[in-house]
Amino acid sequence: MTQIEPLYDKKYTCAMCENSFTTKKVRSRFVKVLNFDTDFAPLYADGYENPNFYYTNVCPDCGYSFTDDFSSYFPPGAKQAIQEKICNQWVPHDYGAERTSQDALNTFKLAAYSSMLKKEKHIVTAGLYIRLAWLFRSTENLDQELRFLKLALKEYTESYSTGDYKGTQVSELRLMYLIGELSRRLGNSQDAVRFFSKVIEKQRQSVEPQIIQLAKDRWQEMREDKVVSGS
Repeated sequence: MTQIEPLYDKKYTCAMCENSFTTKKVRSRFVKVLNFDTDFAPLYADGYENPNFYYTNVCPDCGYSFTDDFSSYFPPGAKQAIQEKICNQWVPHDYGAERTSQDALNTFKLAAYSSMLKKEKHIVTAGLYIRLAWLFRSTENLDQELRFLKLALKEYTESYSTGDYKGTQVSELRLMYLIGELSRRLGNSQDAVRFFSKVIEKQRQSVEPQIIQLAKDRWQEMREDKVVSGS
């Protein structure tokens, strides 16, 4: 009987240079989530794969990087910007094999840069930044974790004000909770309280009771911290 490997090859065609390439993805049976952090960062069981390592796709020929959330549309000038800033500087490198955590960090940075130059939706860029923060958290690099949480918060806030999250997997409630939670983690209690309140106000019409509960829990923690610190 052939043994099933955790990683399999998925084929992509680069939207920039039309080169076809394969990159690894993780079979879901080899992923085991033990629990989630308060900002939805998954904690994976030892001995299982971290699918985040393979979330981004990097064209080995031109360096353009993207995820399955990127749209196929390039706004005017975007291809030229990517060509100049990424493709023309690219030293051919293949991220299509098994990735280390450093490889994963590199691919996320490339995808976030591509996303920015392509003027991808804020919600898409935010998703790349928060996953970068989670990767840095798993290596206990607090400075870099906070740096990317800040960038994620900025993009989530933009997404909320422009409404570009609509029609994606991120609901308004989840987005408001995330803005509150990232604000809390970054020490901005005023914004955190404001957004947690917005979430709790929607409890009657919500179909996501677990997010309402998360907001209540964070709100309660903040109140207790305030009492303890005497402010």
